[in-house]
Amino acid sequence: MAHPTEHPHVVVHSPALDGSRRVTLGEEPLGVATHTDDVAEILRLADLYVTDVAESDLVEWQGGGPDDWPGLSEHHEA
Repeated sequence: MAHPTEHPHVVVHSPALDGSRRVTLGEEPLGVATHTDDVAEILRLADLYVTDVAESDLVEWQGGGPDDWPGLSEHHEA
């Protein structure tokens, strides 16, 4: 019998060619993000309130961290 997970497993996938990143919860697609703020909003809409998506143990970043949005940096300058 599978062990129930203690926390949801959220994955922010490697950047696509346009720089966007898919966000999934297990096998369920939650949305597509173009910035870390998008990830936070996608999780909020899924009733997963994560204070800091960049540092949370609930979020696995694949193919780069929360600052890796190739090709999209000009759209979200600080």
